[in-house]
Amino acid sequence: MLFQVTCAICRTPGPIVCPTCVRTLRAAADGPPVDGLDSLVALYDWDAASRGLVTALKYRNAKGVAPWVAARLAAAAPGPIRSVSWVPTTPQRSRRRGFDQAELLARTTARRLGVPATRLLIRDRGPAQTGAPAHLRLRGPRLRVRRPVRGAVLLVDDVCTTGASLGRAGRALQAAGADVVHGLTVARVA
Repeated sequence: MLFQVTCAICRTPGPIVCPTCVRTLRAAADGPPVDGLDSLVALYDWDAASRGLVTALKYRNAKGVAPWVAARLAAAAPGPIRSVSWVPTTPQRSRRRGFDQAELLARTTARRLGVPATRLLIRDRGPAQTGAPAHLRLRGPRLRVRRPVRGAVLLVDDVCTTGASLGRAGRALQAAGADVVHGLTVARVA
């Protein structure tokens, strides 16, 4: 049985991201630096179009959008890097969704870059960042590093809101030996 492909953003039949929606995606404005990262690149401003892209992957199981996004993430990635990793979601959310969207983006981006994707971080139990009040999101999740880290790491996530998760992950990776940690996200809240 063949399934019709629809745009991840507007859901009209056609390519995974239709030309009309591509034109609505706005390049991210430079935001403030994130403590714990040597750099942060976001592809798009957080608006209706980028939210549609992220939520299609994250909540509607539209895994077909990952290669499209990864091609753009890889093109925007600073370099050189030794490995790609991600800010892990909670184990409960990963089980509920059947996958970790940041891991999928990181692994797909790493393949495009020709470098290994490595699970470097473990997320301890704690409240989800999504939907939490800003004062709780500013703390970021509790993260641990699985093993010593060497070289430059590209840290991928779907959205940078406060920067707390990326910053906490970057500081943990640097404490474990990473020379440089670059952040790379699909979108950033202005």
